[in-house]
Amino acid sequence: MPPVPERLAKVRFVTDEEEPHIKVNQAIAKATGTGKLLCAVCPAQVYQEEPDGTISVEYAACLECGTCLAVAAPGSLEWHYPRGGFGVQFRDG
Repeated sequence: MPPVPERLAKVRFVTDEEEPHIKVNQAIAKATGTGKLLCAVCPAQVYQEEPDGTISVEYAACLECGTCLAVAAPGSLEWHYPRGGFGVQFRDG
């Protein structure tokens, strides 16, 4: 089996520029510490803490694994699957 980076290189993302599927409530994320958790657990490094403490989101790289939902405090994260035809497209082989 090829190593993980090689397999992930085959993943294709179709970005929905009109409707981001991830939004962070900055106030709740900061107050609860969720922002740091999001940065730590996301395998695709979608979340990044900015110098001012806000959390930026590069949703186009989201693997749609749902790991962020498992650690997010209630109300800190708005997340849904991308509209049909958009999002991650896994390829095997």
